[in-house]
Amino acid sequence: MDIKLIIIIAFSYLYGFFEIVMSIRQRLKRKKEIVKSGDKASIWLLIIFIAVGYFLAFRIGMTTIGRIYHWSAFFAIGSILSIVGLIIRITSISTLKQHFTYTVTEIEDHELIETGFYKVIRHPGYLGQVLIFLGTATSLSNWLSMTLMIIPVLFGYLYRIRIEERFMIRQWGQKYLDYQNKTKRLIPWIY
Repeated sequence: MDIKLIIIIAFSYLYGFFEIVMSIRQRLKRKKEIVKSGDKASIWLLIIFIAVGYFLAFRIGMTTIGRIYHWSAFFAIGSILSIVGLIIRITSISTLKQHFTYTVTEIEDHELIETGFYKVIRHPGYLGQVLIFLGTATSLSNWLSMTLMIIPVLFGYLYRIRIEERFMIRQWGQKYLDYQNKTKRLIPWIY
């Protein structure tokens, strides 16, 4: 097995482990009580779409179907995308501090955070994850893997964002609507 493929698989497992540990840690250390949930199972739908994306991307990525033969260049580009995505993801979680949750919920003393990446986009943590998944698929040097990874992942995140934003509007009303008018959803200055 190629060393690049081993690195991609290892990174994928380590990143998944990071998210699982963060989720468990968040539940154990939560100091604030959940006041209201509006998740509507979107976290499970998102997990399913990510799993489907990974399965399809790696399944096709292991074949020559869709292979782009500039393996080193695509591996480098994908690695950079994944690292940038991980930095954005960790920074956005750190910015939210105790307000970060994996499910769409309102916690005691919940605040609308408008600093850091949140000054420009409303969902930088999701942007970070999308970049990680796109980077992972790009590293496989296969256009079909990239497509099969990003379509279900984007579908899952766009659904999740819609659920989350409806919940936030119900919680904060005009304050959140004003925040929406000042920011983009996922991509700075574009969307």
